[in-house]
Amino acid sequence: MILSLEPKVNWSTMAKIVFRFAFCYFTLYILLSFTGSLFQTPIRWVGDVFLNIDYKYDVSGYGSGDNTFSYVSLFTNFLLSIILTIIWSVIDRKRASYNALLYWFTVIIRIYIIYFMLVYGFIKVFKSQFPYPSLTRMLQPLGEFSPMGLAWTYMGYSNGFNIFTGSLEVIAGLLLIPKRTQSLGALMVAGVMTHVAVMNFMFDIPVKIFSVHLVLMAIFIFSTDIKRLLNVFILNKPTDKYQYYRPTKETFYSMLTFWIKASFLLLVLALIVPQGCSNQKKWGDQRVKPHLYGIWESSYFIKNNDTLPPLTTDSNRWRYLIIDYKDRASVKLMTDDVLYYEFIVDSTSKKISMYKRNADTLHYNFNFKHPNSHYLELNGVLENDSLNIIFNKIDHESFLLNSRGFNWINEMPYNR
Repeated sequence: MILSLEPKVNWSTMAKIVFRFAFCYFTLYILLSFTGSLFQTPIRWVGDVFLNIDYKYDVSGYGSGDNTFSYVSLFTNFLLSIILTIIWSVIDRKRASYNALLYWFTVIIRIYIIYFMLVYGFIKVFKSQFPYPSLTRMLQPLGEFSPMGLAWTYMGYSNGFNIFTGSLEVIAGLLLIPKRTQSLGALMVAGVMTHVAVMNFMFDIPVKIFSVHLVLMAIFIFSTDIKRLLNVFILNKPTDKYQYYRPTKETFYSMLTFWIKASFLLLVLALIVPQGCSNQKKWGDQRVKPHLYGIWESSYFIKNNDTLPPLTTDSNRWRYLIIDYKDRASVKLMTDDVLYYEFIVDSTSKKISMYKRNADTLHYNFNFKHPNSHYLELNGVLENDSLNIIFNKIDHESFLLNSRGFNWINEMPYNR
């Protein structure tokens, strides 16, 4: 089915119905993606009545785009789109075409796609979405990785691969801006985001709904030019140049749209690029490493005046203290359980404030000795238990993941 932007073309009945549904569906999807929480009462009602959902669920999803509320919103969106399409088809059945409406609708979804392609592209270019595997992750057995954790580690390992994939997303978004390259941009967005969507499905990454809809929107934009693609690549027929629909032939309109596009692009870049640089230096690979950074293995552990031997069944004894990010630390127990702490170091007074995250009050509860780069001793009280621990530093740079590096010449595969 071909939707044409060419002026003075009468659409078939099927083309008009498809357009009405696509217009209602994507418009509602975009609106609900920003305002869905404002309509949670009717959306929850739809979930209760039509989907028989009888359990409690949160609106936010805590960062998940595939939570229950998102699926109920999607189902509500679909139902409303069918209803609106039927009503629209009845009251507006005599209209010959929707060229003007299609033009502006395409503009809206192009803006929507462009924004998110630039956002997601630049956070990969600046490597703030997939940071290098953390020190805690380095000590985690592969079998304990979640599928999403495995994908994040795979993506985070390579700076070059992040720049490559992010650049593809940025280029695809930029190609959607000029009218002349929108078909190429839409085709590129569909290809790039199909790869992202498949990765989201195969690795259980909860952005499946969003990524699929970016693909569908890109396909919708490209469908307006599909006739030429079929003629050139499938039917081996000649094709004419694309006749773009324009609301007006005034030169002022062309100049205005150019400056609006330029201003939009500059605004988005002004918001994204500084934030990307800041996140890279704050959380990314370029961050300043905190004092006592590294993986510290306990060689001597005294708790409440009792020396605890390094038994793998002991859930009280620490095995590793991992200091990776500023003011944070994690403790890996002998049983491989991991505990997370606030970890504020005063290097001048040799004191540490160490508490479970989000604690109400913080004060220095540990003293430490750090005479050389390989030795650390902690003395203090944590959760009413007195602790005296001696650590030796592990050289995490010697881990194969860090030390293997890139090799132009491989006499044989090195797959360990």
